[in-house]
Amino acid sequence: MTQEAAGKIFGIPYNFERPSLKRLLSAYWQPGKGMIAETPFGIGYTLNLANWRSWLVLGVAAALVFQERKDEEEAEEAVDVVIEE
Repeated sequence: MTQEAAGKIFGIPYNFERPSLKRLLSAYWQPGKGMIAETPFGIGYTLNLANWRSWLVLGVAAALVFQERKDEEEAEEAVDVVIEE
């Protein structure tokens, strides 16, 4: 039984061939193509950085991570509790 190094299973692409630098670069930069591209190594899809919408998604994700870290820092600050009897 031989197993293919690349293909699709249930419509999701996979590729376990050893990636070359050319294949890595061409997978992440595909001008004129959609926002989503097949990943050069592994399972699934990745962002096509030649598409402006991919940069928008990355910007929104970065803003959300920044906001979450900011909220965690604020939550770690000491809070004085005053109890009146």
